[in-house]
Amino acid sequence: MRDRVRRLLDRVRRVERRELAEFTAWLETTTNFVHLTGLVAVPVLIVLVTAASNSVNLLPFVLFPPLASGTFTLFSDPEGQYADPWRFTLGLTVGALCGSLAVVAAIATGLTTPGAREILSVVSPLAAGFAVFLTAAVTWAFDIEEPSAFSTALLALLIPTAASAPYRPLALYVIFTAAASGTVAGAFVFWRDTVYERRADILYRSTESANRVLVPSLGDETTVTAMLAGRIAGETGTVVLADVVDSETVAAAERDLLQDSAPSAAAAPDDAATRQDAVSVGLDTPETDERDPAAVAAPSAARLEGLAERVTATTGAQCEQVVATGDVPAEVIDATALELDCDLIATAYEGTDGQLSPFITSLFRGSVDVLAHEPVDRHRSEWSTVLVPVRRASDVAHEMLAFAGRLAGPGGVTLATCIGPEGDRRRAESMLANLAETCEFDVETRVSRLEVEPFIERTAPRFDLVLMGASRDRSTASRIVSPPTFERVGELETDMAVVDRNVRY
Repeated sequence: MRDRVRRLLDRVRRVERRELAEFTAWLETTTNFVHLTGLVAVPVLIVLVTAASNSVNLLPFVLFPPLASGTFTLFSDPEGQYADPWRFTLGLTVGALCGSLAVVAAIATGLTTPGAREILSVVSPLAAGFAVFLTAAVTWAFDIEEPSAFSTALLALLIPTAASAPYRPLALYVIFTAAASGTVAGAFVFWRDTVYERRADILYRSTESANRVLVPSLGDETTVTAMLAGRIAGETGTVVLADVVDSETVAAAERDLLQDSAPSAAAAPDDAATRQDAVSVGLDTPETDERDPAAVAAPSAARLEGLAERVTATTGAQCEQVVATGDVPAEVIDATALELDCDLIATAYEGTDGQLSPFITSLFRGSVDVLAHEPVDRHRSEWSTVLVPVRRASDVAHEMLAFAGRLAGPGGVTLATCIGPEGDRRRAESMLANLAETCEFDVETRVSRLEVEPFIERTAPRFDLVLMGASRDRSTASRIVSPPTFERVGELETDMAVVDRNVRY
């Protein structure tokens, strides 16, 4: 019974972690984050303003409609035309002041009688027109045009005036409008500067990931992939070179050689590299070597040491070597990456006709983010221009941008999307702008009317690398109807990398 309860609790915890991880990934999209903030911030601020207004002997509820709509405008579009805290505060205050002046003029000319509107009644049409005219003229003259200003101007006409002190309620209305709008503007500035502008550091795991990158040693393309991993990890990161063998005896011998290796072992001959490839994937090696684990392990150890030295010398990243054992290489690599606290697995791309190999497919279903690299030039060690085509804003898009920023030089990152009708251009440009704003480096954005496949095939030769998402967030049915982009594009004339973001539960 106790075991059943424990298993049930473990299952509940896994579900909770999965839901939390999915919610975090959903929140990394700027539009979702902004909408959620508006959903929470506007009611909270209105509650605070209402609590403060209850101490004023006035009808403060007349201010709530423009205050609520203006607050939502600020938080829902923090980069928009009207997302200016000074414009917001001055606009609402000037509107309240102009409306109050219209009431004063109406009282002076006899259009309104003080004390006649203790209960709301008919508003003078001339006073309403003058309030709107005065608000439009003043906000235009001082370049503080704010839509909600007209609301505060007209609502001033509803303020009840007493015969003994007709102007006191109007003065309180203007003061209360300035205080309430200033409070909202201050909260918006605090949120924008401390949360929104730093959302990449606070929310997006991609900006903190890939400081430890594991590279499986699988073949000739391991060298260029390790260089790519070193560029992503940077001088403060670490590249973990992993060899997988199916014999614990050979693994132990290779670990001993790696610990005791001399500098001369770094220059392993080509036949040693070939021997290492065979051992890595569990192929048969010559019978004489099978009787001597040290002889079997020596070429692999020498190659790892040599590759580690080249990666460090070229990219500045530190290197570690690890030897693991197991019958299923993908599962061993995934488990090793978890055990060594690696943020990313960078491996050579394997597949034919756009179909991934079982090894890559298994890694994509694992617990660590994966980058599958298909190089064209196996001697490349720098990628100064990177193209990042995206379909929509997502956590994968943010991660690809983070990788591109670490790889490319100044101005070398291009973020692109493809649209159908021309009417979709504005929405696409807004989506790209939201993605680019989270980056601390310059990002060129591009919207194309071409289909995504011909666009990538025509544009790719201008870049050193094309980063594409694996589309693992889509359903199986969706992937059958519309296969991922990397499966549909033809053979490119430049390096390609497919990024898959996995979530640890």
